[in-house]
Amino acid sequence: MTDSIVVRGARQHNLKNIDVEIPRGSLTVITGVSGSGKSSLAFDTLYAEGQRRYIESLSTYAKQFLERIGRPDVDEVTGISPAIAIEQRNTTRSSRSTVGTATEIYDYLRLLFARVGRTVCPTDGVEVRRHTSEEVVQALLDRHAGKTFNVIATRRVEKGGAAKHVDELVREGFTRFLIRGEVVRLDAAPKGLGKVATLDLVLDRVTIEEGRRARLLEAIDTAYRMCDGHVRFDEDSGEKVEFTSHLVCTTCRREFEEPRPILFSFNTPFGACPQCRGFGNRMEFDEHLIVPDPSKSLRQHAVEPWGSEKFEYFYDQLVRFCRRKKIPLDVPWARLPQASRRAVMEGSGEFTGVLPFLENMREKTYKKYARFFTRRYLAFRECRACGGGRLRPEAYFVRLAGRTVRDIAAMTPGDALAFVRGLHLTERERTVVRDVLIELESRLGFLLAVGLHYLTLDRLARTLSGGESQRISLANSLGSSLLDVLYVLDEPSIGLHPRDTDRLVRVLADLRSRGNTVVVVEHDLDIIRSADHVIDLGPGAGEAGGHIVYQGPADAPAEASRTLRYLREGPPARAVAPASRPDTFVTLRGVSEHNLKDVDVSFPLGAFTSVTGVSGSGKSTLVCDVLHDALRGRADGAARAWRALEGAGGVRGVLMVDQAPIGKTPRSNPVTYVKAFAEVREVFAAQKKAVKRGYKSGRFSFNVAGGRCARCQGMGWERVEMHFMADMFVRCSECDGKRFNRETLEITCSGLNLAEVLELTVEQAMVHFSSYPGLVGRLRVLQKVGLGYLRLGQPSTTLSGGESQRIKIARELADNTEGGFVYILDEP
Repeated sequence: MTDSIVVRGARQHNLKNIDVEIPRGSLTVITGVSGSGKSSLAFDTLYAEGQRRYIESLSTYAKQFLERIGRPDVDEVTGISPAIAIEQRNTTRSSRSTVGTATEIYDYLRLLFARVGRTVCPTDGVEVRRHTSEEVVQALLDRHAGKTFNVIATRRVEKGGAAKHVDELVREGFTRFLIRGEVVRLDAAPKGLGKVATLDLVLDRVTIEEGRRARLLEAIDTAYRMCDGHVRFDEDSGEKVEFTSHLVCTTCRREFEEPRPILFSFNTPFGACPQCRGFGNRMEFDEHLIVPDPSKSLRQHAVEPWGSEKFEYFYDQLVRFCRRKKIPLDVPWARLPQASRRAVMEGSGEFTGVLPFLENMREKTYKKYARFFTRRYLAFRECRACGGGRLRPEAYFVRLAGRTVRDIAAMTPGDALAFVRGLHLTERERTVVRDVLIELESRLGFLLAVGLHYLTLDRLARTLSGGESQRISLANSLGSSLLDVLYVLDEPSIGLHPRDTDRLVRVLADLRSRGNTVVVVEHDLDIIRSADHVIDLGPGAGEAGGHIVYQGPADAPAEASRTLRYLREGPPARAVAPASRPDTFVTLRGVSEHNLKDVDVSFPLGAFTSVTGVSGSGKSTLVCDVLHDALRGRADGAARAWRALEGAGGVRGVLMVDQAPIGKTPRSNPVTYVKAFAEVREVFAAQKKAVKRGYKSGRFSFNVAGGRCARCQGMGWERVEMHFMADMFVRCSECDGKRFNRETLEITCSGLNLAEVLELTVEQAMVHFSSYPGLVGRLRVLQKVGLGYLRLGQPSTTLSGGESQRIKIARELADNTEGGFVYILDEP
């Protein structure tokens, strides 16, 4: 094995036939301006080749079940190890996945509770446990030494059949039984024995002493065999002691589920709450939706479902009920006593309350109007059965150090780690769960190491940011303890406060010290400084990028590249215009969501506002969740995370600008997203030849049949299914990748047909269409946000996250010229 990963002739996307050498066992940072080819080198070349070679080692049968990766456009890659990509995106969409399940911490917690958890009876508060014969004897010696007991086996008989069993019991060797507190011989059984449903057989009378251990064991085994795992010890004074080999409360006789890992799983029907099916919430009728305006009285139809003429009968019933119960009809709903509101909602006697009325209508799902009517008053609420815990009730009867598995899942990694380390277990229990405790401590420690100390283990994985999701994957990689692996990471510092960067650097160094090769696409200066090897791509973006500006150690002379100059000198000084003092604000009062503690906050309108703070301080919750939903008016009543919203009257709309792709198909491209392609089509439809042929603008769309190539349907290429190999994408044999049919391409504008126009960059197109101001105006906004290097027809699937975000900003610059909008950007 060579000491370096060598890449020769890489031409993937905009890479210009470059040669790269990456030292094995090092931390290498690939940097450069946006669009310079960093991801093309790291993910589309290095990771793709490493993953492809691993998949090639498998059988053809196994390959068909894995992601099929094509061969990157490169001459040669040598010295590469199996590759793992940790990308900066959250692909989780399931409402079941949590931080605990994503890191497998919850799986180990399930195993811990199943093996050493203690079942506690909720009625009596006593521990419910099974007792072996040896444990019964030891318990008797510890607590009742020197006392004399009758060993009782209670045998159930058929009604009226006790007398028939006497002879059989005598033949089996039993001579005495207990009746009304007295020991009676079986052969002298009194009359009326046929009415007895059970027989308390006296198996032995023995004094609890160490020397009688064998005799006690024999009596206990006999009782367990005869009484389905139950035995009782009666003393003459009336004291009774019971033991069982099952999980049954000896006080209330309640049976409990055997603690198994599946009992604590909300992803299985066995362990999930039967009401919410393991989601923790369900659609419930919400009083705040039923009574949207609490300032109205019942006479003013505060109860909205009965406010229309169609349900006048039910409103009349409500009026009569209120008069009987002396509930005032003219008092605002908000001022009615809680008991009166509950009576209206739940009903009483002959009066059908609002909730039963809606529940009855909800059951008529076969009626379309019933579905739509009831849906207006439903909202996702915490499941009443499990309290949001997701598990069936039996799972919460099992405790460890007084806590349930839900209590641990609600902890942060630091608190959970302290709980695990502070467990007081017996020597036997610690031996049983030794490996489980090691895994738990290790994985919780890794979550702390990557700066996720603020997340609770029950936090939904789909609510995490891309950076948080990436760091969870990084923690999983640390926990897997793999060696000699190529890790490829995409900007792991995203979402991380600079205060915590050193912690991330230590994690990356830990991966490297284990003998792995770590390649990071990164812009953070601290991480670049800590790298063993730096590869700077550029000098520009798009067609101007894809070249090696510098590769080598980070402490090279500053003249080597612009990035190294930043490392030495810092960013150049820039003049900042003085900020004006805004006079209008949007104010949220009483914000309480996730970790926000009843805060009041004001956002100035017509100003640039930055919300900052350490990781986990509530920035995204405040801006992306609360402010966004408040301005959109998406939350109602109890679903609102704030008490009051003030000053929003002047806001025309709100838009979230994130790094999600602008399109999911190759037909989507930058000019279609900013609506510039519509202008291009109008230009071509206005050409003399097009007018003469009667071509409309739709003729020049690759999304509409007629003008596009009929074979590839405007894609420009065809997919060839290769079964267990990566699918091949080849140029369309009919249009040669030009997307349009021959007749459409005969129409030209200033000497270029539509396929040739789509190959122009934004800046070239602005020159070519300089006589069309409307089209140039649309293209200029792309140039303003630094995307003048993009080709008009570049598929949106090949754009980076930053490019996608800037295209969204460009579209808003082009469309919303009147102002009055609030734009929310999440770490652009």
